[in-house]
Amino acid sequence: MGKRLAQALGLEAPSAQAIVDAVAPAAPRSWVPVLFVSSSLPITTLRNYAGQLERAHGVLAFRGMPGGLTKVGPMAKLSAEILRLDPGCEGPACAMRNVQLIVDPILFRQHGVTRVPALGFLPGDPTQPYCEREEEGPASTKAAHLVYGDAALTGMFEAYARLGGKEEVRDAQTRLERR
Repeated sequence: MGKRLAQALGLEAPSAQAIVDAVAPAAPRSWVPVLFVSSSLPITTLRNYAGQLERAHGVLAFRGMPGGLTKVGPMAKLSAEILRLDPGCEGPACAMRNVQLIVDPILFRQHGVTRVPALGFLPGDPTQPYCEREEEGPASTKAAHLVYGDAALTGMFEAYARLGGKEEVRDAQTRLERR
């Protein structure tokens, strides 16, 4: 215990295994469903997708923000409307869904998304800032397929699997069907 404490305080050199553990790259996360959407979609549709993505541990991706990138207020309001469990609740005490929302025009361009909704599966963490991603790591890889159309996530997952993405879909589909 004393040796570990001395290493933690920098009084002794760390063990070789501690250095290897600290430097070794983490194993890639499972495939993450990313649903490309727009603020022009009906709020009820966005809320339904958020509920399904919460169970599947997915991400809602927007190309931009309503009112432009200089105005955060409209996007904050839209995010709250989408994520609120009770649509009638107002204020900061409202319970929210556990779904990540990202604004990422680069992701849209990288995947060539021009119509929404569109579903893709990305390895790694698409919510991680670009400056923290590895250039050749899993987060720099684009989805192998895209599924377009306004359908339930289960149907979109099945369509993605038919296109050859069975491995990518497997975990998310299991989580979605579990509840």
